[in-house]
Amino acid sequence: MTAVVIPYAPRPAFRAYHASPKRFGVTVAHRRAGKTVARINRLIRAAVENPRTAPPPRYSYVAPFFVQAKDIAWQYLKHYAAPLLAHGGKINESELSITLPGNGATIRLYGAENIERMRGVYNDGVVADEAQGIAKAALTSVILPSLADFAGWLDCSGTPRGWQNLLGELVKMARADPERWFCQILKASETGILETNELAMQKSLMSENEYEQEFECSFDAAITGAFYGKEMAQALFEGRICDVAWQPQFPVHTAWDLGRTDDTAIWFYQRAKSEIHIIDYHAISGADVVDLATTVLNKPYVYGRHYLPHDARMKTLAANGRSIIEQLHQFGVKGQIVPDAGVQNGIQAVRAMLPMCWFDATACELGLDALRHYQREWDADRRCFRDAPKHDWTSHPADALRMLAVAWREESGPLKRPEKPRGIENATFDEIVNRKPAQRAPVY
Repeated sequence: MTAVVIPYAPRPAFRAYHASPKRFGVTVAHRRAGKTVARINRLIRAAVENPRTAPPPRYSYVAPFFVQAKDIAWQYLKHYAAPLLAHGGKINESELSITLPGNGATIRLYGAENIERMRGVYNDGVVADEAQGIAKAALTSVILPSLADFAGWLDCSGTPRGWQNLLGELVKMARADPERWFCQILKASETGILETNELAMQKSLMSENEYEQEFECSFDAAITGAFYGKEMAQALFEGRICDVAWQPQFPVHTAWDLGRTDDTAIWFYQRAKSEIHIIDYHAISGADVVDLATTVLNKPYVYGRHYLPHDARMKTLAANGRSIIEQLHQFGVKGQIVPDAGVQNGIQAVRAMLPMCWFDATACELGLDALRHYQREWDADRRCFRDAPKHDWTSHPADALRMLAVAWREESGPLKRPEKPRGIENATFDEIVNRKPAQRAPVY
């Protein structure tokens, strides 16, 4: 074959990406950075340069949905592969695949919503684009096994949507294992790809957290409708999400939310004067009382108080008429019920408490993700957020922290802002009538 020129010149931001020899890679890029174009061209180059002919090389591009793969990548693939396809090969429009001349390598597009179509095939390389929208099971049960035959490479990319998704988990993995992973974060303020005026216009039309997420690649930007977005961002900014050591000489307290068919969540914390040191977090799915008690008692802590929600008083027939709090007490976990302050009052208690909280970043990682994502329920008809929280995976960790906050408020009293001195012009009639004369200091 004569020399073929592909009409692609990498943007400076992607030169390190194309030069990386590492088998695994993840790129977090701002909107319109060109990450999909870069990945399509990596697929094409890898397919052309693969010397194997039997079985022919095989590469795949995966988006969260098949129609999404078609919309964002299919035209790019045909455009950049056109000079090669001019010398042979074929295009399959129904399967969204191309077969290159020479070695017969194929590149095919898939949607993760039907990832079973990829099950059982081999791959020399896979791109998982918009990975924040792809289920982790698609990667672990289908994509990774497909790479085993020929030690194929994996390349993931996307734009943040919090930490609790595939993209967030891969970034953490890549940072922890830089020997095997290439990792890059491309912020709009640093790449120079988009004009300053365009960024200013986008920023003026978006909420602050949306802009930080979409253009500054912030995994910690407040989720739209999140209850504690600002408080959690402030905790991170102030360095209160860090390494928080357990102090064995002081008791550890726990705050719980009980799940029946889903997770029971437990926060472990210590009080240090005006600070609350949250040193551990545990979530247990489908556990009975024995499992819960065993989990708590197997930890090395000397306990103070265990704060339980009001439904722990409920007696069950399966437990011979005993409540959960009574059963836990039997196993040595002596709990006490937190007053039922209501969800909204509890949320306000959490907001008042969070500025005093220090979280251990490692032990509390899953719980912290839940607090960042705990949000209001969206009312599609009225196109606004309801006051009520959305019930999802974040509910139990957030409700357990609410137990902590209400218990803390009951013990320390509600926070009061210092009142400004009030002049008589601002006094009520009753205050004037009942006012006692000021006590003067004696004069000697």
